[in-house]
Amino acid sequence: MIQERLKALREEMKKRNIDIYVVPTSDFHESEYVGEHFKARKFITGFTGSAGTAVITLTEAGLWTDGRYFVQAENQLKGSTVTLYRMGEEGVPKVDEFIEEKLPEGGCLGFDGRVVNGTWGRKLEKIASGKQASLQVNEDLIDLIWSDRPALSKEPLFLLEEKYTGKSTKEKMADLRKAMKEEGANVHILTSLYDIAWLLNIRGGDIESVPVVLSYLVLTEEECLWFLQEEIVTPEIRSYLEENKITTKPYDAVYEYVPQLPADSVVLMDGGAVNYRISSSLDKNIKVVDKPNPTELMKAIKNKTEVDNTRKAHVKDGVAFTKFMYWLKTNIGKIPMTEISASDYLEARRREQDNFIELSFETICAYGPNAAMMHYAATPETDTELKPEGFLLVDSGGHYFEGTTDITRTMALGPITDEMRLHFTTVCRSNLNLANAKFLYGCTGLNLDILSRGPLWEMGIDYKCGTGHGVGYVLNVHEGPNGFRWKVVPERHDNGTLEEGMITTDEPGVYLEGKYGIRTENELVCHKAEKNEYGQFMCFENITYAPIDLDAIDPELMTGREKKLLNDYHKMVYETLSPYMTAEENEWLKHYTRAI
Repeated sequence: MIQERLKALREEMKKRNIDIYVVPTSDFHESEYVGEHFKARKFITGFTGSAGTAVITLTEAGLWTDGRYFVQAENQLKGSTVTLYRMGEEGVPKVDEFIEEKLPEGGCLGFDGRVVNGTWGRKLEKIASGKQASLQVNEDLIDLIWSDRPALSKEPLFLLEEKYTGKSTKEKMADLRKAMKEEGANVHILTSLYDIAWLLNIRGGDIESVPVVLSYLVLTEEECLWFLQEEIVTPEIRSYLEENKITTKPYDAVYEYVPQLPADSVVLMDGGAVNYRISSSLDKNIKVVDKPNPTELMKAIKNKTEVDNTRKAHVKDGVAFTKFMYWLKTNIGKIPMTEISASDYLEARRREQDNFIELSFETICAYGPNAAMMHYAATPETDTELKPEGFLLVDSGGHYFEGTTDITRTMALGPITDEMRLHFTTVCRSNLNLANAKFLYGCTGLNLDILSRGPLWEMGIDYKCGTGHGVGYVLNVHEGPNGFRWKVVPERHDNGTLEEGMITTDEPGVYLEGKYGIRTENELVCHKAEKNEYGQFMCFENITYAPIDLDAIDPELMTGREKKLLNDYHKMVYETLSPYMTAEENEWLKHYTRAI
């Protein structure tokens, strides 16, 4: 099937004299996850992961993806004639290097200019120019061959009240206009769906598990224009928009509006987020201030209302997850269970919670060797039976009106090996070390990552991903500019200074292909600690409440400090969750949060 699709795409390329066609994993807004309409890269390669870029020439096809997906991509690309290029590995060319090498002199490079960001688009422009080649960017060739392509999503909108957001849209727009003024800009083009949703205090459902609205926004000193599929605007939302002086326009009208901006405009926009078709359509005399959207930092620094609400969301989520863990541990081997049935049980416990909206991402419920694939998702074909032995890794989360959660626990379902116990205990130590860091203001996740990765590096092992990411507020579960990582990965945008109010995950792991995977993940809120002659010290508050499986811990491998940290954490978990559990669950919980 993939070979037939590639053949059809190459026929369209030949008709237009295109030598190379690029298909990224993107929508028109550079969203991390995309709706069904935008899954062109999945359509043309068969690879279902959330990150990757396909490059198709008339004779070759390649897929570039990162370490989270190497195992999955290798399996899914078998027999497709698409070659896997493992990003970041020694000797593997980058996408741009491959394009530069394969593009013939005087040839033609093609891509849909709406799904490539302006920064990358200009790099591709430069590569083409160096080969005296042309660009074809105004057509979506995948659309021509994808006969049953899903339509653009048009899910209903809903307001997030100020009791949840802590700040009105009027205040947020005033702050944003002030930031524009500081940059000398009189126009701001905003295409990030997360930033638009945050600014307007409006959510939708146009990407599965990401409550956003397909739209663009242009803010000037006088007006706010929101470009969206206007038929989804209800009378209630219309009234709210009028009250906040927000004018709606049709979704695609942005492509007519932007080229008409006056030549003396100063436009603030993030070239890495605004798509190439928009950014390249601006009048050439317009001054562009190419900087991250000011809203990125504004929404990452949660206000007191958001932090207080997020704690409440985590209590609900902790109750749901702990009830699931109790069920799993007490029933394994007694009733039939599979990855999907266990995942469904957990989702049902979340749906029982007050103010639950939806899952914050597709649950990863991975048994045994499946957990070695960091972003494995069970399908009816791969759904594995759970047995009373080995490890089950469950990475899951929810959106509640009070906030967004992301938690991973690895649980022993029965006997495990000494190696498994060693690795589990080391991951636990890594998690605790980072969660209890104290550091001077000005640090980024780069400064702190070694606290988590260090115990694993001492054993000569590593995990091929960051240690943690920022979390949005009823938004995307992966949010910049905060994160924990040992080296700069420019495209991840997660090397920002750790500020008070930022929420970041702490999720070290061990992944042994063909054997098992282990991850322990909590969310941390950054707070100010004491200030003295050395500067402002910072610390973290752990806001995830669920047991770390003591059945897999070897206390002999932990220092006295580490044992105390785990005991203190478990004491907090018990005190927080016990009021919401049944007597039987509490008896179990007391045992699983006991001091070691």
